[in-house]
Amino acid sequence: MASSPDPAPASPPSADSSNSAGSPPGSPSSTPGPANRGEDPSLPWWRQLWRGQRENIRVLAIALGIALVLRLWVAEPRFIPSNSMEPTLHIGDRLIVEKVSYHLQPPQPGDIIVFQPPEQLYPYGYSAQQAFIKRVVAVPGQTVTITGQQVYVDGVPQTEPYIQAPPAYEMVPVRVPPGGVFVLGDNRNDSNDSHVWGILPQANIIGRALLRFWPLDHWQWQWRGIDDR
Repeated sequence: MASSPDPAPASPPSADSSNSAGSPPGSPSSTPGPANRGEDPSLPWWRQLWRGQRENIRVLAIALGIALVLRLWVAEPRFIPSNSMEPTLHIGDRLIVEKVSYHLQPPQPGDIIVFQPPEQLYPYGYSAQQAFIKRVVAVPGQTVTITGQQVYVDGVPQTEPYIQAPPAYEMVPVRVPPGGVFVLGDNRNDSNDSHVWGILPQANIIGRALLRFWPLDHWQWQWRGIDDR
């Protein structure tokens, strides 16, 4: 009579089963606690806050840095404080002034520019921290004359549908030297501009008015004196 085979040896208990079934009561859990996450409750609250928020703070710092670079070298918002550019721009209008194009090409007649006051205005209380906004009328090599309520550039009468009223003053011929521009406000009879204090150095130009974004119902591009809605 054949003998029955030996019973198969029992399989050794698995590590998982021995840990779960054989862990003595009160043994520490395998779930990571605060110490496992690198947190130290003994640290000051501000150190804990920094550890928890440092990534957000870094992102915010980078965003602020980019905004500062854009404002200094690319574009910035400006507020219109006077009526010297009416009817094109009104008190309270807000503009985007771009600062890049004049590094690539010089100002052109018709451009609306923002600039620091020239030095000849400093004795009258103006400073480099202030800003004017006017329209370029003539560039280097051109001659401007104002007579008979008409602006002439190189003897050619200018068509200016954007002005408030024809100029009620006379001005002898003025030739624009290299590195300068001749600027006038669209409100010709209520504007402190080149017909009063002379040539504006191009080095004083902050940038070119690109977009009026406020008020919203007057949203317009400002491009070479032509307003495009």
